[in-house]
Amino acid sequence: MKSRLIFNLFIIFFLSGCSLLGSDKDTKKLVADGLTPKELYQQAEDKVDSGLIEQAIDQYEQILASYPNSKYAVQARIDIAYNLFKQKKYNRAITELDKFIERFPNIAPTPYAYYLRGVVAESKSNSILDIVITDNAQRDVASVKDAYNYYVILIETFPDSKYSTEAKNKLENLTNILAKHELYIALYYNRIGAYIASVNRSKFIIENYPNSSSIADALYLMSLGYDKLNTDQLAEDTRKILYATYPEYLPSFSTE
Repeated sequence: MKSRLIFNLFIIFFLSGCSLLGSDKDTKKLVADGLTPKELYQQAEDKVDSGLIEQAIDQYEQILASYPNSKYAVQARIDIAYNLFKQKKYNRAITELDKFIERFPNIAPTPYAYYLRGVVAESKSNSILDIVITDNAQRDVASVKDAYNYYVILIETFPDSKYSTEAKNKLENLTNILAKHELYIALYYNRIGAYIASVNRSKFIIENYPNSSSIADALYLMSLGYDKLNTDQLAEDTRKILYATYPEYLPSFSTE
């Protein structure tokens, strides 16, 4: 009898819209302090405008927690990545963009997420070494390769996107950086007497970066390698190609 009375009281309590945590109205107020996703997003934007980036990111994350299926949550994900990028937190920014692309593979903002991922990787390669090394090609180009690949994936996945057009423009510069990086390696091999390695690295540039600005230098370095290997005919043939293609070529480096 006592158990049934308790059960009946529970039913009345439930049907009346009450709970141990308060009414529905009270519970709603607990979600994001009762603010709508639009209001939360505006607050986050205001913080960005005021330079309070960390607080803005916290606000964007509150949108994700409170209103994960809203359109503002979609935009907040992009904004989190962008603001992490502005703070030079490159790895975290790329992680956020990877998650966005996986979650939203084919919505309107997705091409931008691909593009931003390339921009972040490209910027990561510049970082602190700008103070010491002014030539991108002399650095560890792992992030440059990442950026290159991210742009290629964007172009292949969304060929008609305006961001793909911009990515194509960026690929030219990245190609030159990667080719020049390989040239530095080939030149190093030449200087230490590893002539076969130098020739092979020069060939790699010509085969993999045919439109880069390092082709003439690669041909010239290859001819020097052939000279050292006493393969005179190969050296002569390489020089013929070099000066037929670049008749006014002058070496831009010394092997000393």
